[in-house]
Amino acid sequence: MRPRAAIAMPDFRVLLTDYAWADLDVERDILAEVNAELLLPEASDEAALLAAAPEADAIMTNWAQVPASVIEAAVGCRIIARLGVGLDNIDIECATARGIPVTNVPDYCVIEVAEHAIALLLSLARKVAWYHEATQRGVYELTDGAPLRRIEGQTLGLVGCGQIGGRVAQKALGLGLRVVATTRSERELPTGVARLELDALLAESDYVSLHCPLTAETKHLIGAEQLARMKRSAYLINTARGGVVDHAALAAALAEDQIAGAALDVQTPEPPELTVAPYSDPRVIVTPHAAFVSEESLQDLRVRSARQVVDGLCGRVPENVVNGVAPT
Repeated sequence: MRPRAAIAMPDFRVLLTDYAWADLDVERDILAEVNAELLLPEASDEAALLAAAPEADAIMTNWAQVPASVIEAAVGCRIIARLGVGLDNIDIECATARGIPVTNVPDYCVIEVAEHAIALLLSLARKVAWYHEATQRGVYELTDGAPLRRIEGQTLGLVGCGQIGGRVAQKALGLGLRVVATTRSERELPTGVARLELDALLAESDYVSLHCPLTAETKHLIGAEQLARMKRSAYLINTARGGVVDHAALAAALAEDQIAGAALDVQTPEPPELTVAPYSDPRVIVTPHAAFVSEESLQDLRVRSARQVVDGLCGRVPENVVNGVAPT
């Protein structure tokens, strides 16, 4: 009898906390270059990650929380790679103290989110979702929706004007919108975009689109006071992070007709309770955190994140280290 071939043991194990795609072929193919295998926990909660972390040489995470407890348990971890842009689900301070580089893909899905924000604006302005829902109920009446206004010449206010906000501005200017923006950065705004303070932007805008990260300073940045400053005919669009908006305050503002409607791609929590306001309000468009998705953006994200992990495991400096820690 021919002896069985020995099964090669992996040189590295990579803990993948969670993912939102059908297979892991891309990740496995790239990690195989350094004889690394994926370590998949039974769940993405803290207990399951704590159980798996001691075996991990690297951590890849999509939306799951990676708190200090998990990072401390991953005693051999050489890199933490975020499969996305935002970093609010990773305890970066703990990782930095442990000497673990943290990476992300900051330009991931810039085009997709900008396109989604514009799509939501157009749907709100032209009542596309409203009319579609009405026709599904058998109502084919032009007068069933609110009055329509020409988009060209109206004002779009961008709260945050980084890479995504800048793309939205570019597209909106092409539609003939006036674009204003507020940003904490001192960087120059795109040509044609006027800088305003937040209160002035809220008061002047017909559409307010959020493109800022979720931090301690921006949590519930849009609350009751800010919604009260908006025009009654204005709309709120959020493709950033759910926590930037106080959803209870938004529900109250809609109930009191303080604003005309909203479009929400991100919620807190996800999924939200869709049977309650603001999600159940017919003036609110809800999409299931879909703004970032396209076949092209997902492929780019997966390849680049896996490459970051390979570089970190091999002691090379990966792209987009956010905490200034060099790999060992």
